[in-house]
Amino acid sequence: MSNPKVNEEALTPVVARKIIETVGGQGTPPEFGFQYFTVGLDDYLRTLEDDYFRSFIREGGSSFKLVIGNYGSGKTHFLYCVRALAWKYNFIVSYVVLSPEHSPFYALEKIYKEIVANLAYPQSSEELVHGYRRGIESLISFWYSKKYNELKEKAEKLSEGSIWEGLMSYASSLSPYESTSFRNAMKEAFLSTAEKRYEDLSLVVQWLKGENPPKDILKRYGIFERIDKSTAFKMIRSLAQWIRDIGFSGIVVLFDEAEQIPSMSSKQVGLLLNNLRELIDECGHDNFKNTMWFYAVPDENFLEGRALVYEALRQRTATVFNSKLNPTGVKIYLEKIPSDSVESLKEIGRKLAKIYEVAYGVKFNYSDLEKTIEEISHAVYEKKFEVGYKRLFVQSIVKAFHVMRQTNKPVSRKDVEL
Repeated sequence: MSNPKVNEEALTPVVARKIIETVGGQGTPPEFGFQYFTVGLDDYLRTLEDDYFRSFIREGGSSFKLVIGNYGSGKTHFLYCVRALAWKYNFIVSYVVLSPEHSPFYALEKIYKEIVANLAYPQSSEELVHGYRRGIESLISFWYSKKYNELKEKAEKLSEGSIWEGLMSYASSLSPYESTSFRNAMKEAFLSTAEKRYEDLSLVVQWLKGENPPKDILKRYGIFERIDKSTAFKMIRSLAQWIRDIGFSGIVVLFDEAEQIPSMSSKQVGLLLNNLRELIDECGHDNFKNTMWFYAVPDENFLEGRALVYEALRQRTATVFNSKLNPTGVKIYLEKIPSDSVESLKEIGRKLAKIYEVAYGVKFNYSDLEKTIEEISHAVYEKKFEVGYKRLFVQSIVKAFHVMRQTNKPVSRKDVEL
């Protein structure tokens, strides 16, 4: 079973209620708890686990996948499952929501900022429930604490000064990265943390986050480059090198994009497509090791055009991912998952019913519950060609559970206004 596992004890009434509130309200998956009602993704996740996270990416490979699914089809849920798998194999993950205002893919410097702002190391179920730590600052802090504790364990009988010397030696031994400025910034971030020079740390972190403090201040740390559209890919490659250097398997970046092409100018669309093409090409280069990229979109309309950049991108994304026949395929169609059927909706309903019972301290009559799930599943599946029918299902089934809790009777489609 490849679905990400969770600690069953973590499903407390409070956690269960958060899941039900999110699923029943917005129809979106919660950041923690999606595992409890994941259905139908086993084959896809197993292939990603066996062919990529367990082997190819950890061994120095790089890959790009285009995830395609209509609104409400489960893109975010799928990406959360991928994130949990990547954490299982000690990858750093950055989950980035792309938006026209804050993080448009045509502006690479903004994409770099979003990636570093959302970096997250593997964390426990308990940490996830209460809000996991993310961002370059938290990763630097985690890195320093881990190295300090490692040296402390090795030098229990030695003085604090010996540990200090070990920290200084380690900071100076960082590998050379493509960007010397990036390497110097990380060295300074480590040393300023060790020496509690928090003002220096803050300035260096500002630069690492792409905020570009004044040049004259940065020179003292050996930082001479700006992070802008011309250096963004170099900085992303250097970030990946640093992540490997500090003991992680690599980095997995999850881009979750809503429909935004219509709001862009033709120039912006061209830049977006060029950046995406360049990212895919980067995955074939030796200096882009231990990285995996997922770009989730609602449709393929952004590939429709006559310019050469459209054709170049269509060719690069032409192959279709199939868990058995073609795992190297680029496009992952969520709507074509084999178990995408009324039976999968019914299974989701049963799983959500268990969560609901924990959330509200109730126990449904089995026969009434099955009749309700059967009724709502078929009613929603009849709408499967409409956008967001899966989202409609989870919202409707939670509403049905509310009615059942009040009436102690099975619920029909009319009761939930389907």
